[in-house]
Parts: sequence; structure tokens; C-alpha cells
Amino acid sequence: MRILALDVGEKRIGVAVSDPGGMIAQPAGVIIRRSRRQAIAEIRTRVAACDAGRIVVGLPVRMDGTEGEAAAGVRKFVDHLREAVPVQVDVQDERLSTAEADRAMIAGGARRLRRRASRDAVAAALFLQTYLDRRR
Repeated sequence: MRILALDVGEKRIGVAVSDPGGMIAQPAGVIIRRSRRQAIAEIRTRVAACDAGRIVVGLPVRMDGTEGEAAAGVRKFVDHLREAVPVQVDVQDERLSTAEADRAMIAGGARRLRRRASRDAVAAALFLQTYLDRRR
């Protein structure tokens, strides 16, 4: 079963997907978020296209483990998503995934524009990989 991961932001949603065996996560692009309805429609399309059996959404938890406004916004988005998709939707701590994605891309020699365009998808792949590793 493939798992789709989403790094939900105000303007962009990073997308990653696992292999069918649930072992390896890979970045799968970015959804430009114009409205909640449009974003959820695109997510539904991606779930169907990759035959995902589950969605994992990154939860932006603060360093002290508490949830702030950003986490509340993601939880609200998750509530709407759960009503709209036919698969289970889980949340996963995504603390520091964006910073880690940036460091990995810099180490790989990616230029600034490339990093900006793919940062959210790489972050989604990082926390999806953590999720997959914990499931094993």
C-alpha cells in the first residue's frame, strides 16, 4: 500500500509518496494552495493516481512539544480532508523537517530557486520516511 504525505502550508502543500511496499519515501511535487476546496480536490486526484491507501499529514509541533496556531490550522485542514477522502488520514510530527530538507538540498548542491520550489516536497518525504520507519 502506498502512503501519501502532505506538508500543509498556507500557500503550498508539499507532497511525497511511498513505494508500494511502504519502505521508501520520495518527494512527489507541490500543490499550490489557492483554496481549501481546490487543494483537497488535487489531493483526492493524487490519492487516486498513486492508489494510496493512507495519507500522513505533517503536524507543525513547537520545539517544546505543544501545538500553536499553525498546528490548529493543520488540524482543521485534516478534519476537512478526512471528510473528503476515502482513506485513513494520520498526523505525524514534522518538527524541523523543513530545516532538515533545506540542509540536505544545500549539501546536494541545489541552488536557491530549486530549493524553494522543492523544499516542501522534500520535507514531506523526510517525515514520511520517519513514519514508515516507525511502522516497521
